Formats: sequence, structure tokens, C-alpha cells
Amino acid sequence: MRLHDLGPPPVLDDDLLIEGDNLEVMATMPEGAFDMAYLDPPFNTGMERRRGELGYADAYDDYAAFLTPRLRRTRELLAPHGTLYLHLDYREAHRAKLVLDEIFGPECFLNELIWIYDYGGRPKRRWPAKHDTILVYVRDRGRYHFDDDEVDREPYMSPGLVGPEKTARGKRPSDCWWHTIVPTNSREKTGYPTQKPEGIVRRMVAASSRPGGWCLDPFAGSGTLGAVCQALGRRFVLIDRNPEAIALSRARLERAEAA
Repeated sequence: MRLHDLGPPPVLDDDLLIEGDNLEVMATMPEGAFDMAYLDPPFNTGMERRRGELGYADAYDDYAAFLTPRLRRTRELLAPHGTLYLHLDYREAHRAKLVLDEIFGPECFLNELIWIYDYGGRPKRRWPAKHDTILVYVRDRGRYHFDDDEVDREPYMSPGLVGPEKTARGKRPSDCWWHTIVPTNSREKTGYPTQKPEGIVRRMVAASSRPGGWCLDPFAGSGTLGAVCQALGRRFVLIDRNPEAIALSRARLERAEAA
């Protein structure tokens, strides 16, 4: 893994960690190079997201104007068999789907994944919001890569109904994923606000990229996509404009390399 600055266009010969505005960085990258892209942008909560010294601003006057050119460029960077995963919550997911329909075409919509968790407050004047939405679009509906055999399996909720053989093998995940957040005492915990667990990102990378294939994360945050790619034998490019995020991701990935 190496750091890359905003000088000459990056050469995809090593895993890259790049500090800079992702739109500017992606403009220098080769088109059609990536098996998959995972985007976990700010959710437009209207507040600063912070945990200790780590944080970022999360409020936009025109969120669509911010996100749309980044989605458009990501599509151009995907290989013909490539897949985009866009991770949002209830605030912007419905509007983002309209934008993605325009950029990719509605025929290239593959899935709406629902990540369900259970933590945080429980307001009494509305139903508590305990899920995120991950919109999945493919570059070409007739050519996209999806390897079901690479995806981890889940235990059956009623194993007595399926017999011992199926119970031992487990079932294929559906489009609703029950998965905890990153626990406070987890080895994954970095202290970065809104850090996503490796378990949910691993499913996307395993299904939609090939061994040795390139994966892109323009909003790197704590470097979860890079950590997953290291474990699965994929290559990666991580981009973030926040120097704190870059330093955190670098330390995390270097620890994993040394382990």
C-alpha cells in the first residue's frame, strides 16, 4: 500500500490511499478499471459527526449537487462488469435512487439492501430508525459480476424445519441484513464516527469483485473497504479529503499488513 498525492495520475500497480477531494482525484483515474465501488458518503444529517478528535461536517445546502457528479464519475470508473453500492439512510436514499436511475438507467438497478441494526436512542413519538439503505446498480445489466458462492451464509432462524444438512450449510443472505454495529470492544473499532462494520462490506466485495480485482471507496473514512480487500485478496483505492481519516486508515491497514 502506498500514499498518493494529487500530482500525476495514479498508476494502478499497488493499493492506494489518496488524500484529496474525491471528484478531483477520480478525474485522474483510468476509466473502466474497477470491479466494484462502495460509497459511504456523509448522510446530510445537518450536523457535525464527531467522536473525540475525529469528525467531519455533514450538512449541505444542495446535497444532490454534491453527490451527483461523484456518482456519475464513479459509473465511468466501473468496468463493464462493475457494480456500485451506495450507502445512505432515510434522509437521502429515496432522492439518490432517482439520481442513480438517471445516471445508470432504471434497468441497471439491481437491489435495495437494508442493513438492520439495534443500538442508540428510542424516541417515543415515532418509530425508531434502525436501518440504513444500500442501493446497488450495475454498469451493464447483461454483464455484471456476482459470485454467490463467495458470500458468507447465515444460520436458519428455524433450523428444525430444514434438516441437519441445510442447517450446517446455512442459508444465502437476502436483501435484509441483520448485523450489529462495530462494538466498542471490537478489534475493528478505530474511533472514527459512523465507522461501518467489516461484515457488511465483506459481503459486497466478495459478491461483486473477483480475486485480484480493483475496488474503489471515494469516502474512505476509517478504511473499512481496504481492510476487507486485504483479507479477501482484492486491490483497492481509498480516497478521503480528511487528513485525520487518511492517517487512521493508513495506521489500520499497516497493522493488518504486518499481522
